[in-house]
Amino acid sequence: MRTLVLNAGYEPLAVVSFKRALVLVMNQKATVVEIDEDHPVWGTSGSYDRPAVILLTRYVRIPRGRAVPVSRRGVLRRDAHRCAYCGKTATTIDHVMPRSRGGADSWENLVACCLRCNNLKSDRTPSEMGWSLRSDPRMPHDVSWVVRGVESAQPKWEEYLAPAA
Repeated sequence: MRTLVLNAGYEPLAVVSFKRALVLVMNQKATVVEIDEDHPVWGTSGSYDRPAVILLTRYVRIPRGRAVPVSRRGVLRRDAHRCAYCGKTATTIDHVMPRSRGGADSWENLVACCLRCNNLKSDRTPSEMGWSLRSDPRMPHDVSWVVRGVESAQPKWEEYLAPAA
């Protein structure tokens, strides 16, 4: 079982093992916010509630602009495996501005693309093809991209992972 760690300001910081969470709580570096009643921890002197969410007692400064590294898998995930040009299932990625023309390997220049559109486009720009992008490619900023392990979030974590309104 895993535990969500919240910074002192209640922003998601990390996902750790329940053992690491217990150590943080026992050393008074964190407090338990939510428990998992269904899976208690058994010790020699009895059972303890397993922490589902813990809150650090002191604020941990995080460098701003934690960049999400660009990857083929990440681009496909960001675009929900949909072609940026036709909307069909995408299995490849495409440089909007072709690399042969100086296009970068960046979140803003890479999009998910189906094999057919990728082959048709070749080393041209979408405007040269008379095509338009279905969405504006950007670096993802959602918490699930910055905090590792929240992709498979537990139900008790939902209210802490929801974007601030």
